[in-house]
Order: sequence, then structure tokens, then C-alpha cells
Amino acid sequence: MSKYWDAIIIGGGAAGLFCAGIAGQLGKKVLVLDHADVLCEKIRISGGGRCNFTNLHSSPANFLSLNPNFVKSALARYPAKEFIKLVQSYRIDYHEKHQGQLFCDESAHQIIQMLLSECKKGGVIVKHPVTVQEIKQETGGWSVSTSAGIEKSKSVVMATGGLPVPAIGATAYALDIAKQFELMVVDPRPALVPLSFTADAFANLNELAGLSLPIRISSGSKGARYGACRFNEDVLLTHKGLSGPAVLQASSYWIEGEAVHIDWLGAVEVGSHFNCDELFNNEDNRLKLTETILASVLPQRLARSFAQQKNLLGRKWAEVSKKDRQALKELITNWSVKPAGTLGWKKAEVMLGGVDTKELDGQSMMSKKHPGLFFIGECVDVTGHLGGHNFQWAWASGHACAQAL
Repeated sequence: MSKYWDAIIIGGGAAGLFCAGIAGQLGKKVLVLDHADVLCEKIRISGGGRCNFTNLHSSPANFLSLNPNFVKSALARYPAKEFIKLVQSYRIDYHEKHQGQLFCDESAHQIIQMLLSECKKGGVIVKHPVTVQEIKQETGGWSVSTSAGIEKSKSVVMATGGLPVPAIGATAYALDIAKQFELMVVDPRPALVPLSFTADAFANLNELAGLSLPIRISSGSKGARYGACRFNEDVLLTHKGLSGPAVLQASSYWIEGEAVHIDWLGAVEVGSHFNCDELFNNEDNRLKLTETILASVLPQRLARSFAQQKNLLGRKWAEVSKKDRQALKELITNWSVKPAGTLGWKKAEVMLGGVDTKELDGQSMMSKKHPGLFFIGECVDVTGHLGGHNFQWAWASGHACAQAL
């Protein structure tokens, strides 16, 4: 006969192991099952191998969900500072990069070892590779049939993540289980993913590949599933179009068929006294060339390209009509391009959509219809912005679940 567990956690990634470690240390008998030969591959490859494990400024405003209020309870009870304390207790050195993003100084492997150590402290049993074949609700508990036998438990926690990076074992298993138990699922799609563009969209910029600069990017619309966004981030011009953090952020809000809008001067305004209107109306610039004026706030190659697009290259500012100045300003501050699509699950960092939060209790992550069935981490319809917020959701939702267990 198998041991009777307090909780069986399906998925040995960030949310699953973190939840298991806490629950185990609270005195629960916990079993973690995972189908992978090597655990935590998504952690290992994250942040360029250094794991952007949280963000100093993580708040409900950094998450997309059909119910934006759902994240508030879990994030309030386990904010970023609590995970940072845990990291510090393991003497893992880290640094802040951009807008509160925290990375390990050495390796993402340190975070993985920390999670496994926390599980060990709690007496958690981790079995892998094990395939889960069936999950059944029984009187007073749950039965989980696996390739290694049948396990019985008071509770089952689904922590199998989402669909991105299928090469490292990503599946829709948590969503399949949700549907099996008649829970609503918000259709998933790739997020924090590069956007693809047609060659025509970049006819005027295809010689600028390799150029990177901070911009302000806007995407989505008020009536869309997750609304609209505006980010101040870096963009990278490539031979195929646009890439970089700005495009990844915009992709989460982008809707097929719509354009994304770029203010190439927007980021210049942040934290400076720069005024766009003054730049285009300043008569002290009368004798300067148009591209010279633009190059005072933009990379020289980009400045020349914009001047050329409006046939103003080599022309003194005094020779440029008010109408042409306005057209140039509109081009630069509200540049519009329509993506052809995304690069899909292979290139996506996270998943939009998942188990509908209407089905779950925000205090515990438990199904309202099926007591003892929990969903945590990426498989829930909660998606963070770029920069450590998705890991923070893994920690916060895992903590909420562990407390409830």
C-alpha cells in the first residue's frame, strides 16, 4: 500500500517546489511528481542562466488577468522582500539590473538548489521522471495513477506551468485536468514573445540592424482581453524587424491585426527636462540641418533615416514648413507598425490565459468546485510583465497554497 499523503504536487518547477518546501516545513507529508529527467529547466535557462528571480517593485499592476484583483491577496502575503530574505539566508549573491530586476551573480542553479534544500528541510519526497496517467477524486481525497504506481492524497496541487518552450517538456496538462473537472479555462496564447513582421513594414529601417535604444511602446486597446499598455523599454532593430524587451512587453497586450505604436522620443522624456514640442518649435535651430536636430536626441543613423523618409535630409530647419515639421514629429512620436504574428511557443517566455481565476479561491488557490484541488503558478490566468514578476507569482501563489494545505 502506498503512503497516504497530505498533498501530491504535480510539477517540480518554481511554484511546485516552493509550495512543497513550505508545506513540508509546516508538518505536511508532501510528494512531488514530475515527468522530466532534470528538474527546473525553465529556472536554469531563465535570465540568461542567472535567473531573474523577482522584482523589487512587483505589485498587482505588473500582472495581466481577466480578474486583475485576483493576485492582490497572494502578493500581499508573500511580497518580493520575503523571497529576497530567503535568498539572502542561503548567501546567494545577487544584483539589480533594470527597473528592480534581481539576478543571481553566479548562476540560476543556486535558486534550484535552494528550492531543493527547502524541500529536504520539510521531508518532501520528489519523484522523477514519473508520468501521471490519471487523477481521480475519491471520498475524502484523491487518487493519482502514475507510471510508478498509485498514490493517495488529501489534496492535489497542479503546478505544471504553461506551454512555452516545449523542448524542455512544457505541456498543457494542468489545463487538461482543469477541463476534466469542468473548470473554465481562458484560452492560452504565447506572451513575452518576439513579434514577427513583413519585410514591407521595415523597408525604411532595414539598414539599421543592431541598433538598440530606449523607446516608449504602446499596444492593445481598452476593449481587449487584457486592455492596453505603455512601456518605457529598450528596442532592438534586427534584419527581421523589432526585438528586445519593449517588443516582448508589448506582445502580451498585442491583438492580431492591430498595430503597435512607438514614440522614439518617449523614453528621452523620462527623468529629463526634454520637451518634444520645444525640439520641433525651437527657432534657435533655424540654421541646423534636420538630421542634426534629430541626432541631438536620437542615434545618428536613425535620425538620418527619419529625415530621409520625409525628404528632409540635408535641409536646414528654416526651410522646413510648419506642416512638414508636424508630419516629422508625428512619424517619430507615433510610429505605427502592424506585426504579422508572434514567434510562437518555442520563443515565448510565458503563457497568457490558463485556469480561469473565477474558479479559484484567491486566498488559497483551491478550486471552488472541488475541495482539495489547487492550481498555482503559470497555469493560472495570471501573467506577469517582463522582469522577474512571473517568478514572484510562482512564489506568492505557491506560498498561498502551502498555507492553505
